[in-house]
Amino acid sequence: MLSEPRSGRLAAWGNALLAGFVSPDDAVLAIVGDDAVHRVEGLPGEAGPVGLTLALGRLRVLGVTGYRVALPAPGHPLGLSGPPDFNARALDAEEAVVASGAAYGLVPEVYEAGPAGDVHTEVVWHCLPVRDAPPADVPSLGEAERELAEALREATEVMSRLDVAASGQVAEAAIDAYRARASRGAGEVLAPGYPPRAVRVLELAQRVGLLISVAYENGHGGAVSASEMAARGEALRPVERVARRAQVAAYNAYVEERERGGR
Repeated sequence: MLSEPRSGRLAAWGNALLAGFVSPDDAVLAIVGDDAVHRVEGLPGEAGPVGLTLALGRLRVLGVTGYRVALPAPGHPLGLSGPPDFNARALDAEEAVVASGAAYGLVPEVYEAGPAGDVHTEVVWHCLPVRDAPPADVPSLGEAERELAEALREATEVMSRLDVAASGQVAEAAIDAYRARASRGAGEVLAPGYPPRAVRVLELAQRVGLLISVAYENGHGGAVSASEMAARGEALRPVERVARRAQVAAYNAYVEERERGGR
């Protein structure tokens, strides 16, 4: 939840490229991030994998006008519209990009390569046909912001009620560290061209996700029995779902505004 999904980077910087806010080189550099290389496989007209620069240009020629994000989880096909094969691949990867304007989707497959001590990450995006239909369960930015405010309160209350060890100083230290990282990279939360509200919603979604991650990663706290640990998971799952929904809403804001005539 906390780390920026690769699908989010591709969608955000792909949208900035389509809008003319960034150059192809800058977009690809931002999408690849700390990975060694990204390639796209299954692109129409190409026999094998191609680089991101060529792939983004080809998708534009094929009619792509924007990119949305999907962050599905078991029982929650968030951002997906089918068909079943694409949904299954996206669920396995826990993320995907769905193009607007042309019926294509991209699902990342991540590999580690290189000798011990010098391992690097490579990503292959599988280009697949998608169904031209509304994405599942994606809220508006306004809805997402309202849901997040409540989710943040709920997450804090749940952690305190279940005596999660991370609900005190550990959580506060983690949040302080997150804020420091966010302030250093404030301009990089989303790509150029996104509305300020989308940036705000994404930052809040990441903070809610941080609380959930800290709760799960810092021992069992007072939840010493299996039933108590199950109760904590049951209480936090809806909060985590709200944070994922908001994250998708933020990344998809560019396409949503453009389709409403905001661009």
